[in-house]
Amino acid sequence: MSDDEKAIRAFVQNWFEASKSGDIDAIVALMEDDAVFMSPGAEPFGRDAFKAMAAQMKHMRLDMQSDILEIKVLGDWAFFRSRLQVGVTPPGGKTLRRAGQTLTLLRKGADGAWRLARDANMLV
Repeated sequence: MSDDEKAIRAFVQNWFEASKSGDIDAIVALMEDDAVFMSPGAEPFGRDAFKAMAAQMKHMRLDMQSDILEIKVLGDWAFFRSRLQVGVTPPGGKTLRRAGQTLTLLRKGADGAWRLARDANMLV
């Protein structure tokens, strides 16, 4: 496994840990300023909209699992495909589960860190 592949797998783990703990600033630090998210039935949205949605979910309990199917590194860009499962449980409520495929594009910064540039998830 290459150093870049290890770093990308660590990126995914860091994203999950920050999401589960509700650390919105840590999640945003893992994104490019011009990050774009795409999901079924919604218009693409950017980092600020993601941050606002994450703030609304801050008190939800998240359970996330990812099976990375492929990682390709192309210079300062990389992508990975994964099978993602997410469970969201509001305080005192029932768990809502979503699962599906994702395709994530990452860009490597001058500091050597990989950050999310584009993300398409097909969770249903």
